[in-house]
Amino acid sequence: MCGICGFFNPHRLSSKEHMHVVSQHMTDALVHRGPDDVGMWTDAKTGVALGHRRLSIQDLSSEGHQPMVSACNRFVMSYNGEIYNFRELGKQLESQGFTFRGHSDTEVLLGAITEWGLEKTLEHIIGMFAIALWDREQESLTLIRDPVGKKPLYYGWCQNTFLFASELKALRTHPEFRQTINPDVLGLFIKYSWVPAPYCMYQGILKLPPGHLVTIHAHSTLENTVPRSFWSARTIAENGEHTPFTGSLEDATDALEKILRDTVGCRMIADVSLGALLSGGLDSTIVVSLMQAMSTRPIKTFSIGFWEAHYNEAEQAKDIARHLGTDHTELYISPKDAQAVIPELPKIYDEPFADSSQIPTVLLSKLARQDVQVALSGDGGDELFAGYTKYPECLKRWKTWGNRPLWVRQHMAEAMTSIGQAGWSLLGPSRNSSTDDIPQWQKFFGRIDKKSRWISAINSIDLVARRHARCRRVQDYVHHAHDLNSLLTNSKDWAQVVNPVQGMMHVDFVTFLTDDILVKVDRASMSVGLEVRCPLLDIRLVEFAWSLPIPMRLSKDKGKIILRKVLERYVPPELTERPKKGFAVPVSEWIKGPLRDWAEHLLNETRIREQGLLEPEAVQRVWQQHLSGWQDHDTLLWSILMFQAWHEEYIQ
Repeated sequence: MCGICGFFNPHRLSSKEHMHVVSQHMTDALVHRGPDDVGMWTDAKTGVALGHRRLSIQDLSSEGHQPMVSACNRFVMSYNGEIYNFRELGKQLESQGFTFRGHSDTEVLLGAITEWGLEKTLEHIIGMFAIALWDREQESLTLIRDPVGKKPLYYGWCQNTFLFASELKALRTHPEFRQTINPDVLGLFIKYSWVPAPYCMYQGILKLPPGHLVTIHAHSTLENTVPRSFWSARTIAENGEHTPFTGSLEDATDALEKILRDTVGCRMIADVSLGALLSGGLDSTIVVSLMQAMSTRPIKTFSIGFWEAHYNEAEQAKDIARHLGTDHTELYISPKDAQAVIPELPKIYDEPFADSSQIPTVLLSKLARQDVQVALSGDGGDELFAGYTKYPECLKRWKTWGNRPLWVRQHMAEAMTSIGQAGWSLLGPSRNSSTDDIPQWQKFFGRIDKKSRWISAINSIDLVARRHARCRRVQDYVHHAHDLNSLLTNSKDWAQVVNPVQGMMHVDFVTFLTDDILVKVDRASMSVGLEVRCPLLDIRLVEFAWSLPIPMRLSKDKGKIILRKVLERYVPPELTERPKKGFAVPVSEWIKGPLRDWAEHLLNETRIREQGLLEPEAVQRVWQQHLSGWQDHDTLLWSILMFQAWHEEYIQ
């Protein structure tokens, strides 16, 4: 796992010395992603520079140094990630006469591109990756991002220079980069708590979508820099429904266990210490169970515990670790410990990000990194095996009122919003009121306003997508913001499937998983130089999961049916069949209590007015509604606070 960066100026305006200095600054900004080695490659004649920070996992010798030049001298590559089937691919290449000087997956990947071409190589590799490939023969730069989007990759034109990097930190160091905020994207962030791909908070910068590549030539411009897909989750979801698995549940369980053993096993290959993140939930437990079954010594596992019982899953994780015989480490954290992380968040996440579970994720990454350099996790199980309770909930809700005409529900939504706003204007408490001051009948107005966000959904899939929204209209909170199409709002990009659950999972897979969960884990883990691998997101497992009939994944109100069947072979059900508490912190209470001074500093009306980005009156309204107990705005306020903290760190 590493950090990559670079630039391409077809006008060749810089000297080699200047290009080297700029590359040095860019790579230095990514030292946390790769503390073990640094490399730069520049060519002033063509105006291209590639940078690399290395976290050594495979082949710890200098033979794995990057940027790496191909044996034929045609390609130069800077690459972040892991190719899990590199040994098999290496043997294939050797059988064709290819010779390797080391044993890194980087060299195998570059050899495959040399021998088979990029398109065929992408069909064969299994892993997570962000790649920058310079073709000396074609004088072209190609960026590639893995199918699921495990590894980040930003890019864009800044004046006459094309820039790219794993994180925005590196782009900020380039002399042509301008920190101009895009108000439309800010609106998306306030609405969802994350910035949906392909957008970026900065004007002119984009994220490369998962499963896409983009190629830049000397004649390329912003207008013709268009990514193209090489793998599509939508196609996989549609094909899975059209050609489903036809065996029995027992057959499917056997097949899934076999795939899981392979996806977990290949992610246990490393030349450094290895462990696992164990929450006590089904997904992490099944990963750890298989790891321990295939290991000759106790696997190192790590859990975070909370003293508040409502948020604590550490006891469940400890019971599972004891049953499996892992070498378990747990750390109980206090609110003070968790709150101490908050000032670090803008630098860690680099672009505004507001999933409050980022706090325990950072703490868990720090804990694991004390003992290991690689950790496996259970991310992806909910989106692939219908683990979220919102799926059956949305089906029931849609069955109840979805038969009402859309125009009727749209008018209802407008009326509910107006009633909620009027209720606050007429009956809202004074600025000094506490939760206890509000009678329940008045809180009704806050609840009805919140429900207006999803009542005008077009179907149950849209209902799931709308549940991610923190507010109804971004224009209420962001100056001059316009609605941008995203995968959460553009139903034309959703999988065209018959079963709505398949569609719900697809929407979450290509939005929430990629832009929230994977961002959260990548930035938290890489901030301390920890590589996190996700066996459940292996594309072989992804494609198999999409082919399973829905009853094998969701039955009535219970999801992950087939995962439970596999897990029963390793762990007694009584250890795992417990209510899921999630990986959350009590932000709602904290910003009313110990974090109130910090919050009020960032939400200061004069400060916001001077910034000229957010609507100060709207921000003050939701802040007062939250403080008084009129409505719980914890997720919306956390988005605003995280933007304000980021703005203070990078813009002010």
